[in-house]
Amino acid sequence: MTKKLNLAILLSLASTYAVLAQESPSPTPTPTPPSPTSSPARSVRISFVPPPLEGTISLGIYDNNSKLVRVLHQEAEPNEFTIGADALVTQWDGKNDDGEDLPAGKYHARGYLIGHSKVQDLGQAAAPPVEDDATANVKVKLTPNPLANDERPIVDLGVGFDEEGSFLKTIDGLPLCTISGTPNLIRASIKKNGEKSVDVWQDDGTRIVRFRISNIDKMMAFDCGDLELK
Repeated sequence: MTKKLNLAILLSLASTYAVLAQESPSPTPTPTPPSPTSSPARSVRISFVPPPLEGTISLGIYDNNSKLVRVLHQEAEPNEFTIGADALVTQWDGKNDDGEDLPAGKYHARGYLIGHSKVQDLGQAAAPPVEDDATANVKVKLTPNPLANDERPIVDLGVGFDEEGSFLKTIDGLPLCTISGTPNLIRASIKKNGEKSVDVWQDDGTRIVRFRISNIDKMMAFDCGDLELK
């Protein structure tokens, strides 16, 4: 009798738990807050037909005031670009040289194909020839680009330097070709040495070294046209 009673009590308890389990609402899952959506990457496609000259490519992005805002390529080989059906292709992320996003609007891309120039280290010099009309920039006649159907263009060239060394550049700041890997320069000057070469004096504070860059006329300018940054 006692066993039957105990069995009945256990069955009753089991039935009660089953009913409670059916009546208790299942816990409502806590909604996961939506993850913040990042702004879509800005990418501007740039394509251009390279001038028919062997060498490296420097390409810059300019704003509406013709100010250089991004050195997109510096002494790049043609195989560093994507080869399209009839042009070389590259991308610009809409940033300036400091990695900052530039405002939406119209920009312009243009550059130079630099032939194989020759850089000679002429050794230590007494002083830059300031008294001999050395200037911050010189005018050089370039090889005309037959694809542009223009006359022989003239470009103003100067000398730039950073922590990695010195380089020949356009007057608006686009680096064209390396002069030396001497770091920590404090000043540099340039002077023409005929129509096809220039002399550069660079000073690191301890000594002045003179370089000669030949075949500087073996450059062709090219234009990629206007760009729309959104």
